[in-house]
Amino acid sequence: MKDFDKLLEKYAELVVKVGVNIQPGQVLIVQSPLETVQFTRLIVSKAYEAGAKYVQVEWDDEMISRIRYEKAPDNSFEYYPKWQADMMEQLAEGGGALLHIKVPDPMLLKGVDGTKVSTAVKAAAMAREKFQGYIRTNKVSWSLIKAPTQAWANKVFADLPESERIDAMWEAVFLMNRVGNDDPVAAWQEHIGNLKQRQNYMNNKRYKRLHYRAPGTDLKVELPEGHLWLGGGDHNEAGVYFVANMPTEEIYSMPHRTGVNGTVTSTLPLNLNGRLVEGIQLTFKDGKVTDYQAKSGREHLTSLLATDEGASFLGEIALVPHDSPISRLNRIFYNTGVDENASCHFALGSSYPVNIEGGTKLSKQELLAKGANVSLTHVDFMIGSAELDIDGELEDGTIEPVFRKGNWA
Repeated sequence: MKDFDKLLEKYAELVVKVGVNIQPGQVLIVQSPLETVQFTRLIVSKAYEAGAKYVQVEWDDEMISRIRYEKAPDNSFEYYPKWQADMMEQLAEGGGALLHIKVPDPMLLKGVDGTKVSTAVKAAAMAREKFQGYIRTNKVSWSLIKAPTQAWANKVFADLPESERIDAMWEAVFLMNRVGNDDPVAAWQEHIGNLKQRQNYMNNKRYKRLHYRAPGTDLKVELPEGHLWLGGGDHNEAGVYFVANMPTEEIYSMPHRTGVNGTVTSTLPLNLNGRLVEGIQLTFKDGKVTDYQAKSGREHLTSLLATDEGASFLGEIALVPHDSPISRLNRIFYNTGVDENASCHFALGSSYPVNIEGGTKLSKQELLAKGANVSLTHVDFMIGSAELDIDGELEDGTIEPVFRKGNWA
């Protein structure tokens, strides 16, 4: 690929300066697949140039995860090391930052006993609950980013010769992150400004509920009093602006926990902890899932909904135009962090307290009383298409078009 090294360096600088926005004296943890070592070294270099006090890299080899599921005793999956959870809490409490290159292999756990996976996922969620609270309230800067691995490229670009797939994936990652611009940092600042305009528009409207209609979807979603739409990035506790997801094309808010009624059908596959779930259909009554189907992987959906009481309620609603740059690539990426930015989506599980006025200062019970959802889990699934219409209902009952044929009306 022409100018690959230059583009890679620009991307590393972008995720350090815009993603986690490292400040002088900060500690940074980078969680990275083994395959992205060249890129990860550049990130470390850029972080120190930005003034980081210390950068720790945690290498991840997915095959080691699979070996555990195949070889470890059953009681292994109920265990999560406390010292690891403590380390992440100390990072947050000390004002550190987290940068995670998150690209799970969509086929990694094919054939693995789903009970083992759901047990391990729940054990990790319980052990990391305090840290996840810091993440969901933006106590610290954190950013989830993408970089190609062979397994991911093989799934997404299966129509290309294997020797071309990694390069094709890098081209896609650079494009969706605006790295090819002369000044990617400036391009992102402009992009964030555009998302803020949409965010402000929706916050000024104060819709009481949204009505979603598409093939297989007829769903009414009530919005709680004091709900906030956010998009692009946000400020951490110290007032530093960061972007939690790169790429990002969404603005998002929270539904009222008990105000969701009707049926919704997914439009893209869901990579659920290395297991694919396709053709999801969920029926809600008073906020709770009362019936669910999936064309494949229904058992994984069953495990997700059984995580805890809150896993059967929605925690996030997000608006993404169908003509977003990622959608125009006309690829399924089998990666929620990418696919959710090609499509309107919902999330089952926990709400983000930042999506309601004063939410970061509220207890779980106070959040529930305001209409937010509380759960150990938070899983996005995609429901957008060129056939999606959304209406907004104002407090006085007036109905207005919000989306038509998948795009802003």
